[in-house]
Amino acid sequence: MGNLGMPEIMMIMFLALLLFGPKKLPEIGKQVGKALGEFKRASNDLKRSIEDEMEKANISADLKLKDDPPKTDQNPASPAPVLAEGAVFQEKSAPEKPVEATKPS
Repeated sequence: MGNLGMPEIMMIMFLALLLFGPKKLPEIGKQVGKALGEFKRASNDLKRSIEDEMEKANISADLKLKDDPPKTDQNPASPAPVLAEGAVFQEKSAPEKPVEATKPS
């Protein structure tokens, strides 16, 4: 929309006066003002909630980075077993093979 100069604004005001009349114009102005105030408040609330969520996400990301152990280049042979809370891990050894006696040659 282009720039509105004084003649354009005066024409809009004149048309509004003709359409709504002198008694209805102040009521319409109040309603428009209230609507703009509500819109501004709602947009500020939305902006504040988005900023709060972003701050929470940044804080949790910072805490996660601090809590993570430093990564090493060593790869474990097998991943650690995941246990339920309170469970006890008992590593089972491989079954032993019977040793066969060999005849001396």
